[in-house]
Amino acid sequence: MQVLVPFHVQLITLLGVRHSPFPTNPHEPINSTSIHFYFHVETKKIKYHFYKSYHPLLPCPYKRTSPSSSSSSLLNFCCISTLFNMREILHVQAGQCGNQIGGKFWEVMCDEHGIDATGNYIGDSHLQLERVNVYYNEASGGRYVPRAVLMDLEPGTMDSLRSGPYGKIFRPDNFVFGQNGAGNNWAKGHYTEGAELIDSVLDVVRKEAENCDCLQGFQICHSLGGGTGSGMGTLLISKIREEYPDRMMLTFSVFPSPKVSDTVVEPYNATLSVHQLVENADECMVLDNEALYDICFRTLKLTNPSFGDLNHLISTTMSGVTCCLRFPGQLNSDLRKLAVNLIPFPRLHFFMVGFAPLTSRGSQQYRSLTIPELTQQMWDARNMMCAADPRHGRYLTASAMFRGKMSTKEVDQQMINVQNKNSSYFVEWIPNNVKSSVCDIPPTGLSMSSTFMGNSTSIQEMFRRVSDQFTVMFKRKAFLHWYTAEGMDEMEFTEAESNMNDLVAEYQQYQDAAAMEEGEVDEDEEDELAA
Repeated sequence: MQVLVPFHVQLITLLGVRHSPFPTNPHEPINSTSIHFYFHVETKKIKYHFYKSYHPLLPCPYKRTSPSSSSSSLLNFCCISTLFNMREILHVQAGQCGNQIGGKFWEVMCDEHGIDATGNYIGDSHLQLERVNVYYNEASGGRYVPRAVLMDLEPGTMDSLRSGPYGKIFRPDNFVFGQNGAGNNWAKGHYTEGAELIDSVLDVVRKEAENCDCLQGFQICHSLGGGTGSGMGTLLISKIREEYPDRMMLTFSVFPSPKVSDTVVEPYNATLSVHQLVENADECMVLDNEALYDICFRTLKLTNPSFGDLNHLISTTMSGVTCCLRFPGQLNSDLRKLAVNLIPFPRLHFFMVGFAPLTSRGSQQYRSLTIPELTQQMWDARNMMCAADPRHGRYLTASAMFRGKMSTKEVDQQMINVQNKNSSYFVEWIPNNVKSSVCDIPPTGLSMSSTFMGNSTSIQEMFRRVSDQFTVMFKRKAFLHWYTAEGMDEMEFTEAESNMNDLVAEYQQYQDAAAMEEGEVDEDEEDELAA
């Protein structure tokens, strides 16, 4: 397989060229006389050519060099090391909620990578483009196109996205939508309307996956309360799981809020969705509007927060989760490393997320950003983006991703301090259960930030609440005819309810588990008894 790898300043240094047309400062923009290098990595040999123009001191275009020569070896080394950084993520947004979150997410991505609303690069640092391939495909004319698939069962949200400020950046073929809508009915999204559209969506997903050199996984934005995001979203997840079983599946799932309900049938839709997510997703970030509104009111001091403000909060977290893939860092992390460190048991992959610093707009300039300050806010229960209180459960595992110039030693020390001070909130039978990673590049407008992901047993509060609402409605068979009319069977509801209750019971079991249960005998003691 041939891989196209762009290279700039580093190669000039490696080949020892003295009269480089490149500026010595890597942050300075490259002028029009600069050389553009593109290398094709091939088995046992390297072919390279120069694009537009080439430097007289360098080998001529299209010349093959043997890998044994010193400059080729260096080239080989550079190309191979860069090759491993090309770990693409394919983004999918489903339904109205998913598309609105996704729209905000791409604004944040474009901002961080210096890409304007038409897909052209306008940034000022070569680091912005070094691993831009994670989320973007380079099209003809140097335009960067998001690796995004946008789907919905009605055209409304798509139209507003397309006519929005970043509407022209997406590939037009990647908008896949129906006309009838799902009408907040999970069965329509999963079995009837969604099933008719799913093949078109999978075709687009396949095309995008084929454009990747080394696809790491998929990230999906959707809500669990509606019809399209929950029904068709989970259908797509199961289809992708069949076709790409070894790729990571990360979801950003908006759960129904505890007090505020947008839809009466939310408990049905959410329970049927969780039933699917437990089996087919690898990592689920649990979000809900009420917790996000609380952050906007209490912490950000916004008097009238909009969905745009809520979605911006979510997109900062989404950006933080993948920053180590997109920018260089000292302690790197990726989707698979996250899963390995955060999931002690396969079904327990639902995480609480948080972001720091969150400060009101007026007080930003007075607040000093330090690692202890970030750590304190990151672990604060009021900072969690879902309506579950971590103080009501125990952390099985957690992950902290820091961004900005900072000492890894200080980060590690802060993580140890958190565990020592709050040891009762961590299970004692998983030692050192906080993973930390440090990315050198901070988000736009901040000197440092941190993203938190916690696998806490208190997340069962969310499931328990939805399950209770589901049970009282299902007992009376309220609204059930809407689902059975689409071909669903009551047995499916019973199975979903049972699966949700099992999940709650599993969380409770591990919350109550001690390092040494009564009746368990240590192996050494067993040997002594046997002797």
